[in-house]
Amino acid sequence: MSSIIRISNPGLQPSRLHLAIQGILLASALTVSAAPHAESINDNASVKRSYHIDSGSLSQALRQFATNSGLLFSAEAKLTDGKTTVGLDGEYTVAEGFKKLLAGTGLTYRYTGDNSVVLKVVESGNDAASTLPAIRVTGKAVYDPDDPYNTDYNRSNASTATKTDTPIMETPMNIQVVPKSLMNDQQDINITDAITKNVSGVQADHGSGDIYEVFLIRGFSTNNIYRNGLLRGFGTYDPANIEQIEVLKGPASMLYGRAQPGGLINYTTKKGWDAPAYSLQQQFGSYDQYRTTADATGPIDKDGKLRYRLNFSYQDIGSFKQFVNNERYFVAPTLTWRPNDRFEANLELEHKHEKKVNDWGIPSIGNRPAPVPLSRSYLDSDKPTENDTTLVAYDWAFKFNDDWALKNRFLWENWDIQYNDIGGTISLQADNRTLDRRLITGHSNQETYSTNLDLSGKFNLLGTNHDVLLGGDYYHNAFNGPNQHFSKMAPIDIFNPVYNIFSQAAIDAIPLDFNFLRKEERFGVYFQDQITLFDKLHILGGGRYDWVNYGTGSSSKSFEIAKANYRDQDDQKFSPRVGVLYQPWQWLSLFSSYTESLGSANSGYSFNGENFKPQSGEQWEAGFKTEFFDKRFSSTVSFYDLTKANTTTNDPDHPGFKITAGKVRSRGIEVDVKGQVTEKLNLVTTYAFTDIRYTVANASLLGQRPINVPEHQATLWSTYQFTERFKAGLGGVLVGKRLGDNNTPVDLPGYVTMDMMAAYTIPVGKTRLTTQVNIHNLLDKGYYTGAGYGRNSINTGNPLSVMGSLRLQF
Repeated sequence: MSSIIRISNPGLQPSRLHLAIQGILLASALTVSAAPHAESINDNASVKRSYHIDSGSLSQALRQFATNSGLLFSAEAKLTDGKTTVGLDGEYTVAEGFKKLLAGTGLTYRYTGDNSVVLKVVESGNDAASTLPAIRVTGKAVYDPDDPYNTDYNRSNASTATKTDTPIMETPMNIQVVPKSLMNDQQDINITDAITKNVSGVQADHGSGDIYEVFLIRGFSTNNIYRNGLLRGFGTYDPANIEQIEVLKGPASMLYGRAQPGGLINYTTKKGWDAPAYSLQQQFGSYDQYRTTADATGPIDKDGKLRYRLNFSYQDIGSFKQFVNNERYFVAPTLTWRPNDRFEANLELEHKHEKKVNDWGIPSIGNRPAPVPLSRSYLDSDKPTENDTTLVAYDWAFKFNDDWALKNRFLWENWDIQYNDIGGTISLQADNRTLDRRLITGHSNQETYSTNLDLSGKFNLLGTNHDVLLGGDYYHNAFNGPNQHFSKMAPIDIFNPVYNIFSQAAIDAIPLDFNFLRKEERFGVYFQDQITLFDKLHILGGGRYDWVNYGTGSSSKSFEIAKANYRDQDDQKFSPRVGVLYQPWQWLSLFSSYTESLGSANSGYSFNGENFKPQSGEQWEAGFKTEFFDKRFSSTVSFYDLTKANTTTNDPDHPGFKITAGKVRSRGIEVDVKGQVTEKLNLVTTYAFTDIRYTVANASLLGQRPINVPEHQATLWSTYQFTERFKAGLGGVLVGKRLGDNNTPVDLPGYVTMDMMAAYTIPVGKTRLTTQVNIHNLLDKGYYTGAGYGRNSINTGNPLSVMGSLRLQF
């Protein structure tokens, strides 16, 4: 897929580019007078402007020319790479400027809209740069997926499924992409909302309250969160430097090693541009919610070969619940070096400091959540858990030629946490009103580092095209939890709670009496071949061999004894994957696949300290994909049968621990539709039917559904561009009923919520001011999002709330 270069001048008439920029519209009214439209470039083509553009890089010169002349300019990067220009000094019309800048380059241009110009190669015998008149052509510019002004909801390519930049229509797997433009329209300030609202068959998991971001994919819990293709440790993820999120459905062990069979999540980060761009956004919402983000990028050297990007965010997010709050600051600088068209390197740093009060929800009475206000909290302090995360990552890629390339990635992350969880729920006493609570304090540390090396290449053999991948990776994770304390604390009356009965000084003085450590090392090698026959038949085959060492140790006396109690085990497995895709027409693909996996759900531990057997997964899948309207509107429909063996579930007698459950089978249908329906209408809609059951288990679990997994779920989101400056949207989420506990069943009722948005963009000189408002849970429905540690920690959803935004881009 070609990379595209774009520049625009917001001071002139808004193009489709400007429609992507978000804004606020006050729910009652917004009285603002629209600035008059400037004349279009085509209407004013004979006007001369003064330019002072130095000789040198053609790409850099064209960017400066586009900025000064007010053009939306696009070109394949390979057209300008390595080319130079004599520059421009004096007064020129648009046509005269292009003629001089492009002289001797073999390139020309054409208009694709009032202010939109595309670069192309000059046809033989035709110097279009000097003869093409300024003409008016209506149409939509083709955006680069990395362009922050890209309004498209659809993405045609994704790398997570194959580790190569493969068109989704040629990938025999179910892969879904959530782009930044969609996250901006919905004002998603966490990846949980971005994924669960826009991808079928995915729910938030609440196994640790809400202190970590964990997901259920096709009914299976996963904390397999990858960053640019490398696995991170568990935690929370700030979206400030995220470009897009990709969700791969089904087992992914063939390329990524030990993983939950439901799927994995991989997000890509923002990279530096060779043209300056800046953004500042302030968000503010109900319940004292505030978030500030800043994004700056541009070249460091004259030729744009060395580039930077700096993303920053600060948030102070209140809640409709007492004590619950989240405060965070996040900074992420990036350097990109691209000395030529064959080599690129990126160096990234992230640091996050977060204070978060964990919400454990409310208990259940009988088979339903307790009839208490959804805003009720059974914590007893607003002193938060604090964590600091530092991450360093790099990647580089070298192209030997147009067909063969070598890529290396590395990630190191240190996660340090100080627990202060006062009031995590345990159980409800026989009177159905007295709730036992627990106290979790102390310190833990997690260190992760991972790396991989991939060799990819293309060749033709006996009339068949091959795209091959050979690689290996290594992952290390060590979690140390010395100096912790787990104990019961004073109970609370759920109907008449009395707070502030604990002294923080007394809590801090309690001796720490729990020590725990966990280690995991993985090494794997893999191969993959994507074979294309007759330009219509695509066959994917590959396999991976894994060596995994995993172990835990614990003690109530000391960390040294915990280390002495450490027990580990070695697992090995070969994981194959085969897929076939037939594309009879450009707009239709039929696919099927078979995959196996080595499970990754052994992070839990039993009360007696014994390790669990390794989990494994197996899946058959078939479906079809469509792509219409110049690849701007796509759909995926898939049917799957997935089985996971050696599963675990919550220990009913020892909250926080696990017991062996058995085998689970998940079958279902998933539908994902997204993209541009008309020039003004964008749409995302999903549906998932998930038939999941324990098929081999103890008597109490046999035939039951795992907790938190609805049989039916659907989402809808749509925006309409009423004018070039005004956009509005409406959406909804439907979730069917779910189980909140398997041992003593509790039913969580289904729910429907609705959201809406409105945005208005105001040109202010050479900048753009965007104002936006989003209303969440428009109908103010009360609902339950899921269960944490079973029936006595039922999480409740947010009531009607408003999020406003002011965003300045220049």
